[in-house]
Amino acid sequence: MNQTIPVAVIGTGHMGRHHVRIYNELPDCELVGIVDANPERAAEMASKHNTRAYPSIEPLLDKVKAVTVAVPTTAHFEVARPFLENGVAVLIEKPIAPDAASARALQEVARRNNTLLSVGHTERFNPVVRAMGRMQVRPRFIETHRISPFTFRSADISVVMDMMIHDIDIVLHLVKARPARVDAVGVRVLSEHEDIANARVIFQGGCVANMTASRLALKTERKIRVFADEAYLSLDYQKKTGIAIKKDANLDLLKMAREHGAEEISQLVGRDFGSMVKVEPLEIDDLEPLRVELQSFLNSVRSGEPPAVSAEDGVAAVELAEQIVAAARAHQWEGVDAAFAAKA
Repeated sequence: MNQTIPVAVIGTGHMGRHHVRIYNELPDCELVGIVDANPERAAEMASKHNTRAYPSIEPLLDKVKAVTVAVPTTAHFEVARPFLENGVAVLIEKPIAPDAASARALQEVARRNNTLLSVGHTERFNPVVRAMGRMQVRPRFIETHRISPFTFRSADISVVMDMMIHDIDIVLHLVKARPARVDAVGVRVLSEHEDIANARVIFQGGCVANMTASRLALKTERKIRVFADEAYLSLDYQKKTGIAIKKDANLDLLKMAREHGAEEISQLVGRDFGSMVKVEPLEIDDLEPLRVELQSFLNSVRSGEPPAVSAEDGVAAVELAEQIVAAARAHQWEGVDAAFAAKA
C-alpha cells in the first residue's frame, strides 16, 4: 500500500489553484494546507478543497513532506529555500528562477541539503510529448511555434521566459546536448520586454532548433516538428494530435527515388506525393499533463528516485533562455538609431 504523503501548495493563483485541486483528488497524498498572499482567495480555496489556509509558510515546514511552490518567479528562491533546508521535497513552477544565477543558487541549496527539487515544466508531461518520447528519435532539426493572444499576464518578463521556456525545455530534453551557438531576434510591441521572439540554436553534435514564440497573435497555436534520421514527427500540443512518417515504413518510396533519375521522377508530376507516403498517427492518451506531473513528483518523493524534470533541467532551460534574450537584444537592426538600440 502506498504511503500517504502530506503536501501543501504555496501560491494559489493561475497555476497553483490547479495544484490544489489535483492534490485534493489524488488518493496517495493529503493536502495539509495552502498559503497565498491573498487571504480571501486562500480561505475560499481551502473551503472548496477541504483543507486549511495558513497565513505563512512557517507552520507548514514540519507538517509536510512535499510542497508545490507556485508563487511569482521572483519569489521562488525566498519561498522554496526554507522547505529545502528542512528536507521537504519541492516542486517549483517553471521557470525555476528569474535568472540563471538564482536558478543555480536554488539548485545548490537542494544539493547541499540532499533534498529533492523538481521543476514544473508541465509540457514535458503533455500526451504528445510522452508519445514522441516513446519513438526515441535522435533529432537533426527541430521547429517549434508557440503563439497566443496577449493575456496581460507575465508582461514583466520576455516572451522567451514566459512562453518559449516550454519549448526550450522540450528541445533540451530531446537533443541532450549543450548549445554551441545562439542567434535570436525579438521585438517589443506592447510591453517593455520582447513580445515576439525567434531563436536559432545550434547544439554540440550539430542538431539545429528553430523556436518561435509570440504573445501578440490572434489565435493560439502550439506545435513542434522533429526531423530525424529515423522519422519525421509533427505534433500539436493544443489539439493533442500527432503523426509520424517513419523511414522504415517508406523504404519502397525511397528506393524508387534513388533508383530512378531526375528525368524519370519528373514523369510523376501531378501525382499526389502525400498519398504515396505512409503516415502513422501517434498513440496519444488523454491524461491531464499536470496530474501526470504531480503523480510523478509524488512517486519520486516516495521512492527517492530522481524527478522527471530535475533542478539541473530547470537551470539549463533558464540558462538557454538568458542566452536567447541576450542574443535578441544584441541583434543589429539596419537603420535603427544608436541611442534607441542602446536602450533596447
